Amino acid sequence: MEGVRQGRSSQLYESRLLRVGSPLFHFGILLVLLGHIGGLVIPKSWTKAVGVSEHAYHLGAVTLGTAAGFCTLAGLAILIYRRRTVGPVFSATTRNDKLMYAVLTLVIVLGLSATVAANVVGGGYDYRETVSPWFRSVFYLRPHAEYMAGVPILFRLHALSALALFTIWPFTRLVHMLTAPVGYLTRPYIVYRSRDTGLGNRPPRRGWETLSCGGRTAQGVPGPAVWAPTSGQFFQRSGYFTKIRGTCMKSLAASCRSAGGFVHPSPSPSR
Repeated sequence: MEGVRQGRSSQLYESRLLRVGSPLFHFGILLVLLGHIGGLVIPKSWTKAVGVSEHAYHLGAVTLGTAAGFCTLAGLAILIYRRRTVGPVFSATTRNDKLMYAVLTLVIVLGLSATVAANVVGGGYDYRETVSPWFRSVFYLRPHAEYMAGVPILFRLHALSALALFTIWPFTRLVHMLTAPVGYLTRPYIVYRSRDTGLGNRPPRRGWETLSCGGRTAQGVPGPAVWAPTSGQFFQRSGYFTKIRGTCMKSLAASCRSAGGFVHPSPSPSR
C-alpha cells in the first residue's frame, strides 16, 4: 500500500539461492569491512608499535582481503541473479534497490581490481601512506586532497565510488547494517494458534441435514422430518443459513403439531 511502510524481506519468496548467496555475501563483506578498518582507520604506526611488520601486514591483508573480496562478489552475484530471475522477488525490487546493487557491485569490483592489480599482479602499493591519511582527513572534516594526487587510478575510482555508496546508503536497504534488533528483547510474545476446523463439539457436515420431531405419531410411525442446510461458513456470513433454516423449522413445527409429536431438531453446531 502506498504511504504505508512495509517490510520488504524476500526470504518467504525463495530460500534455496538465499541460503548460499546470503552467507557468502555477508561473511565476505564483514571481513572486507574489518580489513578496511585495519588498513584505513588504524594508523601505520600503531601496527608497528604492537610488533606487526610491514611484510606480515601486507601478506595477511592481500591474502585475506582478496579471498574475502571474491566471496563477497560471488555472493552478490547469486543474490542479484535470484532477485532478477525469481518473479515475486523481482516484483518487490524497487528503483532504490537497483541503484544500490549497481553502485555496490561497482565498489566491490573496483576495490578487488585495485588490490589484485597493485599487490598481486603488480609490484605492490602501500596505500597506508596515501589513501589512509586522506580517508582519515575526510572524517576529521579537514580533507587533504594532495594525498590522492599520485595514487593509482583504480584506487581513486574505488574511493570515488565508495563515497557515492555512502551518499545513497541511508535511502537503501543497506541501512539495516546500522540497526540492531534491540526491540526483540522487550517485545511481547507472539501466540500462534492452529486453525479450528470444527464449529463446535462436532465437525461440520457438508450438504443438508435432517430436522425431525424426534417423537412418534398416534399410529406409532416416526414424526415428520424436513431437510435444512448445514451451518457452513458461507451460510453464516451471507445470512442464507439463518433464513432457510428458520423456514424449515417453522415447517417442521407445523407438521409436528398436526402429527401430535413434538419438535426436537437434531443438535446444530454451536457457534
